[in-house]
Amino acid sequence: MKVGFIGTGSMGSILIEAFIQSGVLESKQIVVTNRTIAKAQRLAEQHPGLHVAASVAETTRLSHIVFICVKPHEFKRVVNEIATVVTPDQLVVSITSPILIEQLENSLPCKVAKIIPSIANYVQSGASICMYGSRIGTEDRLLLEQLMISISQPIVISEQHTRITSDICSCGPAFLALFVQKWIDAAVERTGIDYSEATRLACEMVLGTGKLLTEGKLTPEQLQQRVAVPGGITAEALHLLQHKLDGVFHQLIDVTHGKFQEDLEKVKKLWSET
Repeated sequence: MKVGFIGTGSMGSILIEAFIQSGVLESKQIVVTNRTIAKAQRLAEQHPGLHVAASVAETTRLSHIVFICVKPHEFKRVVNEIATVVTPDQLVVSITSPILIEQLENSLPCKVAKIIPSIANYVQSGASICMYGSRIGTEDRLLLEQLMISISQPIVISEQHTRITSDICSCGPAFLALFVQKWIDAAVERTGIDYSEATRLACEMVLGTGKLLTEGKLTPEQLQQRVAVPGGITAEALHLLQHKLDGVFHQLIDVTHGKFQEDLEKVKKLWSET
């Protein structure tokens, strides 16, 4: 089986490298192309056997599954290029959240899915959000989820919840990293602790907390209760955080959904013009 990637930017490269590192795909099973071919060639130098195609059409013709990993404003151009070469038995997967499955199915004769990955997939962790078009059968779903389960926990959702699930799974690592960064910075400024030492402690804490919430089966509420002794230091600090963060996450969701709606409108306009 050949798997193609149109676009080798940040997320496209992460997926390719994660699939190779997990062992689910060998380099020789992967076909890539990029608007700047030199970027794809550099990736091939890192993974001997990986095939660099000269065009979007060539990538599509050589692949059974095609991941489209480009920005929303580039998507319609790519779809137009593959529309004349893609066949009904092929699988086209979008990793771009504002692109709707309905738009793809109306433009392409093949099977269509949307899978939103996470940077955590690079270390075979985190979730991947899966949505399937009307032409996807049971075997197609199993094939895609077998691929994704090698680097993530595939979770099937309704497309109407694309944005909020992406906020949590895909944007979440950056949000959490900002929280950790601010905490480390404050610790260094207030106490003089070595930056690298504070960073190592914080990163190990995040790793352990993740395991408690997954392998340990604790809910976020239960974890807080287990750590915070009534009247103790943790409880006092949690009270501060609850007060200071009140409404922040509602605002965060408003911001991400507002930008998502803006992107949807831009894509809709682009789709109607071409």
